[in-house]
Amino acid sequence: MSWYRQLPGSEPERLKGACLYPGEAPERPGGGTVVAVTERELRALPIAASAVGSQPGRHTLKGAETNVYAVPAGDSAEGVQSFDTAVLGRKVRVRVRPVEHRFDYGDGTALVSAAPGGPIAEARWGEKTVTSHAFAQTGDLTVSLTTVFSGEFSVEGGPWQAIAGTAAVPSQPRVLSVWRSEVKLYAENCLQNPHREGC
Repeated sequence: MSWYRQLPGSEPERLKGACLYPGEAPERPGGGTVVAVTERELRALPIAASAVGSQPGRHTLKGAETNVYAVPAGDSAEGVQSFDTAVLGRKVRVRVRPVEHRFDYGDGTALVSAAPGGPIAEARWGEKTVTSHAFAQTGDLTVSLTTVFSGEFSVEGGPWQAIAGTAAVPSQPRVLSVWRSEVKLYAENCLQNPHREGC
């Protein structure tokens, strides 16, 4: 942790913009040390990554909208995660939440979205969503996701305070197989002609 320390004889005005540095923490007027959580410490937390979801599964069709989305990890549907620790002998609770999702579709296109997207009913597969993508080429493509988290902390049940900075957590990539589709019209079905193409 880092904190401010007032040098003997310094004026309050001279403390503006003072650098953070390690040392003994000052006592607050009400007693107790001043505790802060830094961006470096936020990034060191074991934040669980979101998972990459896709519909209609790991196989999709060229030119069709593939619903790619983030599956949040954490204590709630919003992906909030909480951590308990001790700093300078005091209990500190930290909670983080996803604020940005960076999708890379593996074909040279990407999307940055505040919304994680989400699954849709099977009857709606192929519809455009806020995080879907239509692949222009066939083949196996690797879709990746990085979720950016912001955080806040509370010391011994006190008010929540924002942590400056964010933590970017990469997910396990997901390989999608993009297939092409062909439409052909036939004058008879397979019952009428079981030896025709496609039967």
